[in-house]
Amino acid sequence: MHRKVSAFAQLPQIVIWRYTVAQPSTLGDNTLLVNWLPQNDLLGHAKTKVFVSRGGTNGIFEAIYHGVPIVGLPLVFDQDDNLSKMRHRGVAKVVDIANIDRSIFKDALQEVLTEPSYRKNMQKLSSLHRDTPVNPLVSALFWIEFVMRHRGAAHLRTDSYKMPWYSYYSVDVVVFSVLIVSFTVYIVFKVIRCLCCSLCAKRKRAKQD
Repeated sequence: MHRKVSAFAQLPQIVIWRYTVAQPSTLGDNTLLVNWLPQNDLLGHAKTKVFVSRGGTNGIFEAIYHGVPIVGLPLVFDQDDNLSKMRHRGVAKVVDIANIDRSIFKDALQEVLTEPSYRKNMQKLSSLHRDTPVNPLVSALFWIEFVMRHRGAAHLRTDSYKMPWYSYYSVDVVVFSVLIVSFTVYIVFKVIRCLCCSLCAKRKRAKQD
């Protein structure tokens, strides 16, 4: 954490960081720590130059929508895959968090800030993302009103809500699978036991002879 703080302190830009623990001793004058921030609004600000992100889906889509390039620090789940796709499109610089130090992190920030291709590629991606036949807000309002007009729009519901709970949660499938596996194990056990008994009987007869 202190390595990132030191890297931020060396930047000429202002840094706004959601940070909820004790203030680091190496915090620079250019860094503002906040408990919460309106991420989407900040990404939409004209002066936002780069977005440092873990690679969560919501943050990725917000960055794409507003055309802000990314410095990625993936940690868990789908974050690495999300950022790999962004890197492939030339809109993100991904840093391995296991090997990060102040120099590596600073170089990644400087690369995204100074290399025009990152912002240019992200703006192209943003243009594709925004190019829809209907404004998303208009579409959302239409479907809300559609459901209200048709009293829940039951004809659009899937048949899953009619299924009994044991079918919905696949309990019957799990029970059947467990029975099949148990029966198979039982048969294998019986076969091995019969073979062992037969082998022991042959050895006894051989000793008696």
